[in-house]
Amino acid sequence: MPALDRTLVRLPKAPVRIVHLGLGAFHRSHEAWYTQHAGDGADWGIAAFTGRRPDAALALAAQDGLFTLVERSGDGDSFEVIGSISEAVDGADVRRLRELVSSPETVMVTLTITEAAYGPDSNGSFDAEAAGFAGDLAVLAGSAATGGKLTTPLGRLVWSLAGRREAAAGPVAVVSCDNLSGNGDVARRAITGLAEAWDPELALWIRASVSFVSTSVDRITPRTTDADIAEVEESCGYRDSSPVVAEPFRNWVLSGSFPKGRPRWEDAGAVVVDDIEPYENRKLWLLNGAHSLLAYAGQLRGHTTVAQALEDPLCRDAVESFWDEAAQHLAGGELRIPEYREALRARFGNGRIAHHLSQIAADGSTKLRMRAVPVLSAERSSGRSGSGSAMMLAAWIDYVAGQKDLQDPLSDAIAEANGADGADRTGILLNLVSEGLGEDPEIVALVTRLCGTFTSDANALASATDTPAHLISGRNS
Repeated sequence: MPALDRTLVRLPKAPVRIVHLGLGAFHRSHEAWYTQHAGDGADWGIAAFTGRRPDAALALAAQDGLFTLVERSGDGDSFEVIGSISEAVDGADVRRLRELVSSPETVMVTLTITEAAYGPDSNGSFDAEAAGFAGDLAVLAGSAATGGKLTTPLGRLVWSLAGRREAAAGPVAVVSCDNLSGNGDVARRAITGLAEAWDPELALWIRASVSFVSTSVDRITPRTTDADIAEVEESCGYRDSSPVVAEPFRNWVLSGSFPKGRPRWEDAGAVVVDDIEPYENRKLWLLNGAHSLLAYAGQLRGHTTVAQALEDPLCRDAVESFWDEAAQHLAGGELRIPEYREALRARFGNGRIAHHLSQIAADGSTKLRMRAVPVLSAERSSGRSGSGSAMMLAAWIDYVAGQKDLQDPLSDAIAEANGADGADRTGILLNLVSEGLGEDPEIVALVTRLCGTFTSDANALASATDTPAHLISGRNS
């Protein structure tokens, strides 16, 4: 059986005009798909760099950048070969990254590096001591000519932008595709902050020559399994070591300037808007917030996937209560909140998409800062308790109590906090999510009271959320 490569399918390799940091399944199911389906997609090639490990780059390079996208619906699967990745590179190859970022042919750098990689502190400000930035600054100070052993994606990018400045290659757009509210502004603060700490002149150039585009991205993309690889081989008649599975739904909203152009992504359904914040909040709260709630509550209840957790009435009704709260702060008919919620119920319930809760649960201290806290704050400012959003925080607090190998940028601080008891522990953990949150005695009392909900029954949820138990057990979602 032949291996997948460009001799097998007619997908010419486009010239590299986009550099991407964070070569993973989501990038391939989302940006790579949109780029291939843009009206001028044949003119836009992506050079995609891995993050922590080289494995994905090595596997894709062996296939000349090609991979199969499996769209998995409740009715069956469809298959498409995606060829917009022209070059797949180990992220540790900082010289190649700098070479490509310094090229006048490169017009943008896109990012899927996870929320935690931007290094914001609990107030959203850049923290030079976070996420390895201090180590990268030491490398830049000592071996800036070679890039040394830079470990963070933003450290590597800042060093590469210094090369673009030296090459006088002109302006460039940086496009964050991570699940952060105002992700373009977050990227701007982190990149200019890191540059300022190393070379203030470079920071000035970045402010003048780099545009930062905000986006809202949406496509459920679970981890690929051995069974998925076998299915592609059986159905397509070739070997593909790196297929990606995704739901049929996809959405991309962008806001910002592209000084040297971009693909016609709108031909593939992307939406370009002036004000992205309402769309960001809709997605961050209704989709990502519900995912986080299910990730912690579902695992406490013994579930492993989103679809399984949604079938649990206790988890499902907690999600509905949170959605009810969030919807109070999502104004504008263009957002179509009732339809969006109905679509989410169908998407979450697609049992053929094995979206694992353990995958969603990572980096909770960062994610909840954007998914739970804004809704809780808005509810309390409106004179309501905020119990639906507080439930998400309570579920996380219960979840981290039993995790020995927690994947979180604040894992050490969380482990230390777990040594405290009751409301004291709640307050410490809430302060890790958002500075000062644990100083509010009413919020601490509310979250403490909600802890333990998902090891209890529907009556406990009813009591905690002031919802009649018969509505919780019978709510139709």
